[in-house]
Amino acid sequence: MDMKEPFPAKSASPESPVTRLLVSWQSGNPDALGELTPIVYGELRRLAQSYMSREGPEHVLQPTALVHEAYLRLVGLDVRWHGRQHFFAVAARLMRRILIDFARQQTAAKRGGPERTVALDGLEIAIEQASDLLALDDALQRLAEMDERKARVVELRFFAGLTIDETAEVISVSHATVERDLKLAKAWLAREMDG
Repeated sequence: MDMKEPFPAKSASPESPVTRLLVSWQSGNPDALGELTPIVYGELRRLAQSYMSREGPEHVLQPTALVHEAYLRLVGLDVRWHGRQHFFAVAARLMRRILIDFARQQTAAKRGGPERTVALDGLEIAIEQASDLLALDDALQRLAEMDERKARVVELRFFAGLTIDETAEVISVSHATVERDLKLAKAWLAREMDG
C-alpha cells in the first residue's frame, strides 16, 4: 500500500491547528511536532477505539498499541502533508495495514479458534481468527482495482471509524455520494466474501 499520496488532498484549511502544525513541522520546525502530538493523539485513539470495539475483548492488539504504532509510522513518513484530512486519511490506511499485518502474524502463528462476527454498517462478516480479516483485505484490494473511491469509503468507515460526513470531507465528495458508494461496496463485498 502506497503511503505517499493514497487520497486526493483537499485544500488545507489555514485555520485548522493540525494543518498549521503539519505545515510548520514539514517546513523544519521540530517544536511543531511536540505541539501536534497531543492534538492528533486523541483523534487517532478515537479512531483506533472505534475499530477495536468491533474486534471483541479477546483481541490481543489494544487501541493504545495500534495508536502508538500508527503514530510512529506517521511521523516517520516522508509525505508532503496537505492538511488535517490528508493526515487522517493516511492514518486510516496505516491502521488498516497494521491490523492486516497483525492478522497475518496471528494466522501464521495458529489456525482455528472461535468464530467472531464483524459488522460493517449492516454487512455482517464472520471472522475466524484473523483469516477472514485477510480475506476482507484481499476483497478490498480487488474492489480498489475496480473502484478506488468505494474502497476508500469502506476503509475510512470500517478501519478508521469515520462518520459518513467525515468520510465525505476526507475524500471531497458529498454525503449522498458516500452513502451510495458504501451501499454498493457493501453489496459487492458481501458477494465476494460469500463466493
